Amino acid sequence: MKQLGEILLEEGLVTEGQLLAALDETQSTGSSLGRTLVEFGVLTEGQLVQALAAQVGMRFVDLDDFQVDRMAVALVPAALCRRYTVLPVALENGQVLLATADPGNVMAVDDVRTVTGRGVIPVIATYDNVLRAIDRFCRADGEMEDLSNAFEEQVAEPETDLSKIGDVVDDDAPIVRYVNLLVTQAITDRASDIHIEPTEHDLRVRYRIDGVLHETQRSPKNIQSGVISRVKIMSDIDIAERRKPQDGRMSVTHNGRKIDLRVATLPTVWGEKIVMRILDNSTASLDLRDLSFLDHNYETYRESYTKPYGMILVTGPTGSGKSTTLYATLNAVSKPEINVITVEDPVEYRLPGINQVQVNPKAGLTFAGALRSILRSDPDVVLLGEIRDHETAQIAIEAALTGHLVLSTLHTNDAPSAVTRLTEMGIEPFLVGSALDAVVAQRLARKLCEKCKEPYRPSETEMLAARFPWVPGEALPELFRPGGCTACSRTGYRGRIALHEVMRVTEDIERHAVAHSSSAEIAATAVKQGMITLRDDGWHKVALGMTSIEEILRVVA
Repeated sequence: MKQLGEILLEEGLVTEGQLLAALDETQSTGSSLGRTLVEFGVLTEGQLVQALAAQVGMRFVDLDDFQVDRMAVALVPAALCRRYTVLPVALENGQVLLATADPGNVMAVDDVRTVTGRGVIPVIATYDNVLRAIDRFCRADGEMEDLSNAFEEQVAEPETDLSKIGDVVDDDAPIVRYVNLLVTQAITDRASDIHIEPTEHDLRVRYRIDGVLHETQRSPKNIQSGVISRVKIMSDIDIAERRKPQDGRMSVTHNGRKIDLRVATLPTVWGEKIVMRILDNSTASLDLRDLSFLDHNYETYRESYTKPYGMILVTGPTGSGKSTTLYATLNAVSKPEINVITVEDPVEYRLPGINQVQVNPKAGLTFAGALRSILRSDPDVVLLGEIRDHETAQIAIEAALTGHLVLSTLHTNDAPSAVTRLTEMGIEPFLVGSALDAVVAQRLARKLCEKCKEPYRPSETEMLAARFPWVPGEALPELFRPGGCTACSRTGYRGRIALHEVMRVTEDIERHAVAHSSSAEIAATAVKQGMITLRDDGWHKVALGMTSIEEILRVVA
């Protein structure tokens, strides 16, 4: 058998110098050669596994590029695939080609042979690739369809009481499994929201993935009452009230992680629509450097949040990542020696070491009332979920002026508009200029899939039409556009990045506030003083290969 080092040299994956350096390191640390080369950044995980496969004389498959045969996948139950982390990917001469990260697992091979009644040929893939492929191909869609059909037969029986159909404790009941699969599949697909929408003839389910809605399921109209009732019971919502909107919350466990969902109901002409926002707690522990700030914007923002007092506003439409930015800021400023209190409606993410207050208007606890109370609790940093009215804005401004760092959100289209918005709410302009320290406007754009994005040189016409910052006559830059592979479900995009507009409130902008200047005049001054607009921030990220021209034009006016 050839040594791993020989194979790597033959394949041209490492140089002799890199190999010798890695061998020296393995002798001093006791680590394996392959693992050391990965840690040095010389090899990727996939290249290492491919070389190891060659060493033992086995085939390697890259499941992100491999054309998986769905007929082969259907031969093995999803539960078995998940138990052993294996996936049948093709049929060769009547035998099953089985992708696995652990070819020495004899039990997995034997069980697949027994289930399929065919010979099994193990092929090696990386562990992460196998997991992603299982999530992609062993989907719950088929089972959900079977369950909706079974449930349709159940509700067709005359003795079934539809008003009680969601109030069940049997985990194997079709409606319980249907809703559980609905949520589990959404989390697996990286969805941020689940929309359950009654229509005239059926029940439509859509997932919002990377900011775009995708229809995933249409079920018979008969199951509508049961699904809505089940979700309401799980969310502790009044099941009998169907005439007005209601809010609730539920928690589920997915792959060992606890994930919260915020649930909202809305009466429509065809029944109650339900929207479930998936709140992944890992988002709340992000570092600000993970939020794709350009260096200039990050330094400007850091100067503001490291001050002991003042107000910082994050603005943007619903779903633009404002809460994530604020929580990342809290993670940056939170220390054992300071007192951090938040007032939210609702509390989206539970943060350790931080006092979080849930607004409860029914009990008389409004934003303004809660803010007034917590200012008597000796806070150093206050996070206010949203500034909605004059009273809340007034107390927040006064808190910022009396030695507190106040973080909050506001619904405006850009950063300069926040100044005029506060004055429109009845706040004295000189107070706005004095209290407000920085405003961050943001949007979320889809990120190009790293595996399939394609380099290209746009035409002059395209550059001019998009108003890209390019001077005619100069060489056209190399940009990237979406391709399409199995890793990104053929969309060309995977994940999202934030676009930022960070405006420091300088003396000139304070004077604009006092003079009741328009947001356009404030924006012109801010740009002169170095503010990067949302669109220009987007163009920077297009030039860096993070997203595409089309995506920036989609999210920024």
